[in-house]
Amino acid sequence: MEPKTIDREFVARVIPPRLLKSHKRMNGTVCVLGGNWLYHGAPYLCSMGALRSGVDLVYTAVPAKVAPSIRSLSPDLIVVPLPDGKLTRGSVSKLLSWTKGVDCFAVGPGLGPQRAGAIATALLQLKSASTSMVLDADALRAEVLGVLGRGTLVTPHAGEFSRLFGVELPDELSGRVKTAEKCAKQSGLTVLLKGPADVITDGDRTALNETHSPAMTVGGTGDVLTGLCAGLLAKGVPSFEAACASAFINGSAGAEAARELGLHIAASDVLSRIPAAMKGFDRTN
Repeated sequence: MEPKTIDREFVARVIPPRLLKSHKRMNGTVCVLGGNWLYHGAPYLCSMGALRSGVDLVYTAVPAKVAPSIRSLSPDLIVVPLPDGKLTRGSVSKLLSWTKGVDCFAVGPGLGPQRAGAIATALLQLKSASTSMVLDADALRAEVLGVLGRGTLVTPHAGEFSRLFGVELPDELSGRVKTAEKCAKQSGLTVLLKGPADVITDGDRTALNETHSPAMTVGGTGDVLTGLCAGLLAKGVPSFEAACASAFINGSAGAEAARELGLHIAASDVLSRIPAAMKGFDRTN
């Protein structure tokens, strides 16, 4: 069966309505785990992407040395300094004690080099405490495949895909689709393979997202996308549907930024246009 192209009607069915009588935490909570001394922008962009998806609370867990930088960027985030400055069993245990009740963890943006065993151990700890998880960037390592729950969402670009699954991606779209489908089927993961046309598959269903701009190759747009995914997962949207809707919204926001500013956008320009890209899907009940 040929993959379907994601359209507005599909996204409208996926975005959940907001209860008129809802209170804080009812619309989802997210924790972003990432960052290092060099890449403190990635967890910030991811966290703000999650916040702009409409969740109520976002925790940003980063090494203690970069926590002040994140705090200075936004008063809207709850910044949690990791005491050991890296992923250790102790630092993750402390993080879980500070973030009880989180609905989704987004792991990897700006994380930087870590021991593969440390990442796998951290993911096992996080999996026991949360109903959903999305992995990106440095968390996408072959060593983590054995610890991820079925339906966990991964958001690789081509290089990360090859590192995670140990296979090379063909250049042509049809080959990328078949390879992504096979890897998703074998692993039990939901894959959002980023590219000129995003390929989203859980091994049984496949969709393509074509809302894009060539300007979106700028660094950080993938972090915003991961945050959107985390936000929708936190709201209870299944991983395949969350990935499809997030890719569509992120691409739409990027395309609008490029229409306004030309081929000179930054990831923050995409981020600032997410509310407008999502407004047409707002519903209450």
